[in-house]
Amino acid sequence: MSVVHLTDIEQLMEQVVAYHPEADTSLIRRAFEYSVKAHEGQTRQTGEPYVQHPLAVAGILTFLKLDVPAIVAGLLHDTLEDTVATQEELEEQFGADVARLVDGVTKIGKISFETYEEKQAENFRKMVLSMADDIRVVFIKLADRLHNMQTLEGLSDEKRKKISQETMEIYAPLANRLGMSWIKQELEDLCFQYLQPEACSLLKLRLAKKDDERQAFIQSLIQIAQEAIAEAGLSGQIDGRPKHLFSIYQKMERRSVSFDEIYDLTAIRVVTDSRMNCYAVLGLIHSIWPPVPGRVKDYVATPRSNLYQSLHTTVVGPQGEYVEFQIRTAEMHRINEYGVAAHWLYKEPGKARGSDEDVFSWLRQFVEWHKDLSDNRQFMDSVKLDLFHDVVFVFTPKGEVREVPVGSTPLDLAYAIHTEIGDQCVGAKVNGKLVPLRHQLHSGDMVEILTSSAQVPHRGWLKFVRTSKAKTKIKHWFKVEEQKRALELGRHLLEQEFQRHQYSVEQSLKSERLVSMAKGRGCETVDELIRMVGFGRLSPDQIVESFQEELDGSFPQNATQDELVVSSPKSPGLFRGGPVKFGGTKDVLMQLSKCCKPVPGEPIRGYITRGRGLTIHAVDCPNFQSLEWEHSRLVKVEWDGDVAGSHSVDVSVLTLDRPGVLAKVSSGISQCKANITKAEISTREDQKAVLDFVIEVKNTAHLELIIQEIQRVDGIISAKRVRGWA
Repeated sequence: MSVVHLTDIEQLMEQVVAYHPEADTSLIRRAFEYSVKAHEGQTRQTGEPYVQHPLAVAGILTFLKLDVPAIVAGLLHDTLEDTVATQEELEEQFGADVARLVDGVTKIGKISFETYEEKQAENFRKMVLSMADDIRVVFIKLADRLHNMQTLEGLSDEKRKKISQETMEIYAPLANRLGMSWIKQELEDLCFQYLQPEACSLLKLRLAKKDDERQAFIQSLIQIAQEAIAEAGLSGQIDGRPKHLFSIYQKMERRSVSFDEIYDLTAIRVVTDSRMNCYAVLGLIHSIWPPVPGRVKDYVATPRSNLYQSLHTTVVGPQGEYVEFQIRTAEMHRINEYGVAAHWLYKEPGKARGSDEDVFSWLRQFVEWHKDLSDNRQFMDSVKLDLFHDVVFVFTPKGEVREVPVGSTPLDLAYAIHTEIGDQCVGAKVNGKLVPLRHQLHSGDMVEILTSSAQVPHRGWLKFVRTSKAKTKIKHWFKVEEQKRALELGRHLLEQEFQRHQYSVEQSLKSERLVSMAKGRGCETVDELIRMVGFGRLSPDQIVESFQEELDGSFPQNATQDELVVSSPKSPGLFRGGPVKFGGTKDVLMQLSKCCKPVPGEPIRGYITRGRGLTIHAVDCPNFQSLEWEHSRLVKVEWDGDVAGSHSVDVSVLTLDRPGVLAKVSSGISQCKANITKAEISTREDQKAVLDFVIEVKNTAHLELIIQEIQRVDGIISAKRVRGWA
C-alpha cells in the first residue's frame, strides 16, 4: 500500500470530505494559506517550494482518515520551528487543539539516535510520552518522517544514511508497535535503499526477473482457492501481494540462504466475512495443499499487542513451492493496515471509541513501565528494547494468554503480571516442571509463578531478564533500597558527629539551621542532605563545621550538590591532590580502582563509594560498566594536565619458548625508561611461553611505546595490556 501524493489543497479537501462529509474544510483551506505565507521563500533540498512538504504530510494523514485538527496541524507542523509564527497566534486563528498538536510535534524536535547525548534522549522521551497524552502527535511525526524519507534525494549520502539509520532504529519499529504496517514497510524499504544500496539494487533486479513467472504462478493459485471457496459456499475476496523488499532481505539473512532458496515471496490474502469463516477457509486451504509443519500461526485467537489479527499458514503448493496464505475478516484487515489509527473517532478529538478504548491500554502500560526511569538515556535504551521485540504467547494456570518478547524468562512474566509478584518470585513451573528463573519461555508454555513474601530482587537478575519492565522495576527496587540505606547510614554518621561536638542530636536534626543548610546545598529536604552523607558525597564533619559557621554568621550560601567534600584519608590507596580532578579541583578523597588500574591518557569516570570518596575506573572496565545503571553515583572526572609520577599496569606477552627471550624483553622495557616491579614466566605444552609483567608507566603513550618495543623482539607473538592481573 502506498500513498498518492497530493499536489494541491483542492485534492486534500476532497480526500477529507470523502471520509468525513461534515468536515470544516474552510479551516483546512485557511491553514494551507497560512502555511504558504509562513513558508514563503523557503525551499526544500530538492528545490521544490517548502509548502509541498506540509501538504504531503497532511495528505498522508487523510490516508489515515484523521480528524480536521490533525490535518490542520499537519499543514502547520513546521511553522513554530521554521517561521516567525507563535503558538499564541496559532491558537487564536485555529483553536487550542491545533496549537497543542503543533506544539507537541515541535517539542519532539529533530532527533539523532547515534549518540546518547542528554538533549537527544530528552527529545525522544518527549515523543514516547506524548503518545499517551495525544497519539495524533505521533501520527503527524510518522507522516512527517515518511515524506522526508521519500524525498531524501537532495541530501548528501552521509545525511541520507544518518536519517535512514534513525528511521530504521526508531520510527519503523514505532509504526509497527502502533499496528501501522504499511508505514512500517515503506519506511523499512526506503531505509534499506540508502543503508544497503547494493543489496537493495540486486534484490530488486532479481525480483524483476522472476516477476512475470511469479505473477502467473500466484494467479493460478488464487483461481484454485477462489473456486474452492465458492464451491464450499464461503465468502472470500482473494488477492496476492509481494513481500516488501526488506522483509525478503531479513529472511535471507536470518535463515542464511540465497535468494533462490526463498520461496514465499508473495503472500495470498483471503478476506472473509466472519471470524468463524476464517477457520473454515483455513481448513479448506489445508485440504487443497498440505501445510508446512510449524508454520501455522493463529493471531485471531491471540492478537499481537499492536492489534494485528490474522491466520497465517504456509502450504506446499504446486512444484513443491512454499506459499503463504493470510486469512482475516474485513474489519481485521482494516485494523491490520491502519493499526491504532483505525480506532480513531474524529468527532471526539484525542479519543478512541468507547468500545475500543482498551486498544490503547498497552500504550498507557508502555509509559507506566518506563516512568520510574529518571535518566533519559536509560529511558531511550529501554523503550528501544520494547519496540524491537518479537513475541511469544504463554498461558497462566487460569488459562489467560500473556504476550512476552522472544527470549523472556519466567521472571519477565512475573513482572509483567505485577511488580510485587516479580519482586517476590522464587521460582516457576513451566508445563508442570520446575525450571530456573533464567529459563527461556516458548509459545504455548503454561507458566506458574512461585512467590515468597521473604524474597527480594537480586542484582544477578539483571543479567538474564529480557523485558524493559523487569529491568526497570529491579533497578528501581535497588535504587529505593540504596536511598533507604544511605539515609540510615547518613543519620548514624551525623548523630555520631553531633555527639562528638557535644550538640543535642535530636534538636540538631530538627533545627532550622539544618533546613537552611540543605537548601543552600540544593537539597529539597533535610533527608536528601542526610542521604548525601550516606552516599559519601558529603562528610558529617563538614556539616557540623558548617553548623558552627552559621552560628558565627558565616554559613556559606552558595555550596552546591555537585561538591564532594570528604574526611581525611584513613585507608591505604586513598589520596587527595592526586592525578585526577573532579569539578575542577583535586582536593577530594579518591582512589584508583585496582581492577582496571587506569593510566593517565585513557578515558575515566568516577564512582562514589560510600564512606570512601571517589573510585576512579577506566570507562571500558567491566566492573564499572556493571555499575552504569546507578547514574546517581557516577560523576565526571578528568586527568590533571600536570600529572606526574608512575602507574602500575599489567602486560602479558606471548612468545616462542626460546632461551634469552625474557632478558631481551626486560631490556627493551628498560630502554623505554620503565621499571618492572614484578615478572612471572610460564611455559605451555605447545612450545610457547607467557611472560606476565607489572610495569610502572607514565601514561598511555608511554605504555604504547613499551608494547611496541616488546613486539620488536624476535619470537614475540603478541604483547598487550591486561586488566585485573596481579
